[in-house]
Amino acid sequence: MSVFLLIAADLVAICTLVFGLYFPRHRRRDMIVAFLAINVGVMGVTYAMATADVSLGFGLGIFAVLSIIRLRSTEMGHEEIAYYFTAIALGLLGGFPGIHAGVGLSLMVVMLVMMTLGDSPRILGRYRTQQIMLDRAMTSESEAREELEELLGATVHRVRLVKTDLVQQTTLCDVRYAIDSDATPRAAGVSFTEAAAHTPTPVTVGAPR
Repeated sequence: MSVFLLIAADLVAICTLVFGLYFPRHRRRDMIVAFLAINVGVMGVTYAMATADVSLGFGLGIFAVLSIIRLRSTEMGHEEIAYYFTAIALGLLGGFPGIHAGVGLSLMVVMLVMMTLGDSPRILGRYRTQQIMLDRAMTSESEAREELEELLGATVHRVRLVKTDLVQQTTLCDVRYAIDSDATPRAAGVSFTEAAAHTPTPVTVGAPR
């Protein structure tokens, strides 16, 4: 009975993770089938390996195959990697018959609670990471920091000069900043794209000469 309880708990947990946490916050529909498929697939493979008489080498080979699977169609940000890993972990807990039902359920709840808190927009929601292309060649991080703080209307905590092009007179900056509630960006009409975990498309902005 504990095995079926863990399987049912896993299905409830993955649905909560995908439809209750991930999609309302990130609105990426194509990842839903990936999370559901990897969770159910790992759960089934784990249960089959734990109950069947298979060798250790066979089991390691199965998980070696799973480990080399990569999503090549689109890149995933750090948040989506965290959801992906959680979906795998839930599947492992739900498909392992040797674990105590109370322990398995507790670990599932802990994972969901941590994901709820860690991905909550209310926790450190003002902080952003972005790559910005300035149309002026800069070699000083302090100069770039002042320019970006005035441009973004935000407090820049870290700026790194990724690339300075003296021919094109541009500077690519990696910026970590916090949005100030009472400040507004200097450049009107300029849109900024918030960066995900993968390298985003740089945003070119104009600076007064």
